[in-house]
Amino acid sequence: MADCGSRLQVGINKQTRSSGPGMNVSQWLKGFLLTEGHCLESAGYLKRASTDQLQDIFNKYASEEVDGVKYMRAGDFIQRFLGFIPDKDFNEESVKLLGGIVDTSKDGLISFPEFQAFEGLLCVPDALYKTAFQLFDTNGNGMVSFDEFVEVVRKTTLHQRMPFNFDGNFIKLYFGKDKKRLISYSEFSQFLHDFHEVYAMEAFRKSDKDGSGFISAMDFQDIMVSIKSHLLTKDVKANLVAAASGGSGGHRVSFPYFMAFNSLLNNMELIKRIYLNATNGNRNQEVTKEEFLHSAQMMSQITPLEVDILFVLCHLLHQTSRIVYSDLQSIAPEQYFKQITNRLAEIKAVSSPEERGAVTQVLESAYRFTLGSIAGAVGATAVYPIDLVKTRMQNQRSGSFVGELMYRNSIDCFKKVIRHEGVTGLYRGLVPQLMGVAPEKAIKLTVNDLVRDKFTDKKGNIPLWGEILSGGCAGGSQVIFTNPLEIVKIRLQVAGEIANSTRLSAWSVVRELGFFGLYKGSKACFLRDIPFSAIYFPAYAHVKAKLADENGYNHPLTLLLAGAIAGIPAASLVTPADVIKTRLQVVARQGQTTYNGVIDAFGKIMKEEGPRAFWKGSVARVCRSSPQFGVTLLTYEILQRLFYVDFGGTRPAGSELNVPAVGIADEVKSTNPDHVGGYQVALPIFQGIESKFGLCLPKFRTGYIPVKPSS
Repeated sequence: MADCGSRLQVGINKQTRSSGPGMNVSQWLKGFLLTEGHCLESAGYLKRASTDQLQDIFNKYASEEVDGVKYMRAGDFIQRFLGFIPDKDFNEESVKLLGGIVDTSKDGLISFPEFQAFEGLLCVPDALYKTAFQLFDTNGNGMVSFDEFVEVVRKTTLHQRMPFNFDGNFIKLYFGKDKKRLISYSEFSQFLHDFHEVYAMEAFRKSDKDGSGFISAMDFQDIMVSIKSHLLTKDVKANLVAAASGGSGGHRVSFPYFMAFNSLLNNMELIKRIYLNATNGNRNQEVTKEEFLHSAQMMSQITPLEVDILFVLCHLLHQTSRIVYSDLQSIAPEQYFKQITNRLAEIKAVSSPEERGAVTQVLESAYRFTLGSIAGAVGATAVYPIDLVKTRMQNQRSGSFVGELMYRNSIDCFKKVIRHEGVTGLYRGLVPQLMGVAPEKAIKLTVNDLVRDKFTDKKGNIPLWGEILSGGCAGGSQVIFTNPLEIVKIRLQVAGEIANSTRLSAWSVVRELGFFGLYKGSKACFLRDIPFSAIYFPAYAHVKAKLADENGYNHPLTLLLAGAIAGIPAASLVTPADVIKTRLQVVARQGQTTYNGVIDAFGKIMKEEGPRAFWKGSVARVCRSSPQFGVTLLTYEILQRLFYVDFGGTRPAGSELNVPAVGIADEVKSTNPDHVGGYQVALPIFQGIESKFGLCLPKFRTGYIPVKPSS
């Protein structure tokens, strides 16, 4: 992936040097995209936009035409297309400088091939660094000179507030003593990282006027906000002065404390790994300072002073002497570029949690119920043939009055159904199953999420007993739908076993049973469904957390795997209750034993067939339930991601917005429908140049003070 991006940049530079700026570069770019463009998409970060789609968008914003060919000017791209700098009283130099990032030929015009090439560059993993490099590569030769670096930095608001010393040793180490050395892209990425550290140390020296090794808490705040704002969350920024008092110098900050504070903020991803190492991957476990120090010394070079600062910040933010993973999220800044889910709908039902009322909560439950219905139908259809085989195996009697067994095993049953009843025989009873499984799975998922919400604290933590109780409530609530569905489905599934029998319909079964007959075997249904859900949902939540990546994000494949793994113990352990339920609900044929309730069925099965009979069809049941719930939970969570509605409360279990490394911050999220493909992250990338590197360019003309509109 990176090689493809490198070939793109090298090719542009080569064409520029050999042919000069103009259409030769544009023609080469077009050829490159046709032959190499697929590799920019191969890493899967963003899906590339089509050429025709980009062409239409380009034509919409291009205001210049030369010899019949349309071009964008810098203002067209930065202001009209990106909306990054306001149109009124804007700073012309900033617009021109940012436009030069895309204008690789440096002729003042952005051609369509350049527009398309930049869309591809935004898809590469190191897009932020590459974009920053092209900002400094003002002449487009693929290298950054000292003069180019000075030209850009002098225009930043950071330099205007705290002028940088361009004659220091740091500059000479990179650009040479005579400042003639050119820096390549790979060297530039390291230079940009080191530049901020040196800038901060230089600012500290200027504030430490008497050379005591200390600066005031206010100077500390000023330096951090000016130079290191890209490392500060809103909460940390509000507590900088209070955090300064955590050092040994009272309301003064020593140089070691200053360096440790910056090092801590730079290494928050490492801090998270240390925490997860201390808790064995549990994101809800509280960790003491001593436990964290022990884990830190095992893993890295995090110093005790950095750990002290970490616990000072956590105490300031949440008034606790212990930390959990969510505390670290309050300190770590949101990433400029995260894995993006292309949502089909995104609705904010309330502007803040305070506006969340009873009606909103009802709508949230309806939302979950709808998604659960769809997910349940998908899951049931996927595994219905296995369910039919399971039912017939469980109904097969081995008593002395039955005679020869119809099926030797599940595979034999599967083959005979296809042979005698056709492929459609595997789907006998599917229609009533779908009619019932939608509300059944929906109410199970909705109740589980609803009860979990009640036991979940503000940090997103829930005790194990709360998870078990939530699952049990979900299982009990579904029986009102499950029992009628199951009894109709089972009678239709076993009807094909009787030769020349009248073809049953779901409606005929319902008429024969009547309302109360539909709830025959409901006690066994409770015995099966409550323990199943009490086992399944906690197991799913914990397995899913174990399979998540280091940022807590679950790829769809891990969701499917977590659902399938959790279904194995849940389905197998409740098989005896499922066998009793099946025997109670199936109409006994001539010569077969009849049962009068759960206890009677248990005693007769034990006496006539032995304890092994209670585990009949257990393999088929696991093979059915495990993938079914895997598909159901996968569909449920994917639907939550595609059709995202924010109701202001706790997100349903598995929502990606509860995971720190997914999504884009609202303040930098694009709302322009023309931002397709790589351009979905164009605003976060340009915002990242400011927020991650601190290279803020003035958006307004010199002397202009923007006035905020009155509320």
